[in-house]
Amino acid sequence: MLTSKQKSYLRSEAHHLQPIFQIGKSGLTQPIVKQIEEALEARELIKVSVLQNCEQDKEEIAQLLGEENGIEVVQVIGKTIVLYKESSEKKKIELP
Repeated sequence: MLTSKQKSYLRSEAHHLQPIFQIGKSGLTQPIVKQIEEALEARELIKVSVLQNCEQDKEEIAQLLGEENGIEVVQVIGKTIVLYKESSEKKKIELP
């Protein structure tokens, strides 16, 4: 569980990032979840964009991703979800 200070730090780090995943009409599928987990292992901090034609609500998608093993939802703003997961091998981000 992240503290508010850690979330604030991660939000500032994520500000310049572009979304690397888009969740569209098919919603959140297991292959997308697997790819997101792999990207988080490599990068630790990513943005996911929820497209307008997605039938699932962005809050529901964030909750489902937050229930995955070790994934923390940092922020949901607009149609963008910021996710963090500490990498087991390539730790880059030092949390305050």
